[in-house]
Amino acid sequence: MEKAASNNEKNDITGMLCFNRNYFLQCIEGSRTNVNKTYNKILNDKRHTQIILLDYSEINTREFSSWSMGYVPTSKLSAQINLKFSGTSEFSPYKISGASAYMMMLELKKSLPSV
Repeated sequence: MEKAASNNEKNDITGMLCFNRNYFLQCIEGSRTNVNKTYNKILNDKRHTQIILLDYSEINTREFSSWSMGYVPTSKLSAQINLKFSGTSEFSPYKISGASAYMMMLELKKSLPSV
């Protein structure tokens, strides 16, 4: 986390990372060039497998601008928030749309301190 946050800060990348023992869900914000470079690093990192891009779109403003990489531990991924956005109480990015994943992250952001 510390290395990713440091690298992101150098490249003006902001975002949020959610994960549990099985899955990661990440939102990356920044210039098109820097987001593409960061995403390609993730794709080429041998530690990551079965990567699925849920959504890629231009934004007008950053939602996670105060975070070089916000982190949501498993304890914050409550069944209620998962159920609200995915239709199941279990956290599984494979079971939600890109738009729902983004909305879920915005909801989680409300309960977390800035990093």
